[in-house]
Amino acid sequence: MKATVTVMLKTGVLDPQGEAVKSALGALGFAGVDAVRQGKVIELDLEETDAAAAEAAVTEMCDKLLANTVIESYRIEIA
Repeated sequence: MKATVTVMLKTGVLDPQGEAVKSALGALGFAGVDAVRQGKVIELDLEETDAAAAEAAVTEMCDKLLANTVIESYRIEIA
């Protein structure tokens, strides 16, 4: 089973990397970009065959290691 975790900074948390990308896009002539938020994508190959159990395990992984839940939110997709 494959799990994809998307981790992003929570709304209201400053995103200096996103601001740097926005500035660089403007410098390259890409007008009209109002905001950029940068995050990370983590792909996991799991031995688990039950989708609910896989999601529970990945949620625990996110809460313990993959995301800083104080400043980041995450979304899990199981395939």
